[in-house]
Amino acid sequence: MEKTFAIIKPDAVERNLIGKILERIESKGFRIVAMKRVLLTLPVAQGFYHVHKERPFFKDLTEYMCTGPVVLLVFEKDGAIKAWRELMGATNPADADAGTIRKDFAIDLEKNSVHGSDAPDTAAFEISYFFSQTEISS
Repeated sequence: MEKTFAIIKPDAVERNLIGKILERIESKGFRIVAMKRVLLTLPVAQGFYHVHKERPFFKDLTEYMCTGPVVLLVFEKDGAIKAWRELMGATNPADADAGTIRKDFAIDLEKNSVHGSDAPDTAAFEISYFFSQTEISS
């Protein structure tokens, strides 16, 4: 079983979409093994997105991620990373396929409702950034 990491972003939490997004995750055969709702601080958001530090969107992204609560998730299934990327849809909701989370729920490129790991090493870092091993119940 492969594990992956996801965030339900502030825009989706604010619009009460947590349940709808979780239903889509579970209906696609993912098993949620860890979940918590938190309010990120700017240093935590900056540490999480450190790989984008030199990019022009870093400041806006990290500030946006602190505007309201987020839901942090770890879930698993065979091929979880690729399957979650497909279910999320393209980063830009205008380019996302019909039926994906971003196509159906995103507001714009920044407020695109969800985040997901893009590779095994990224997933390992992101999971360990927010969850201890005792918080994950496989």
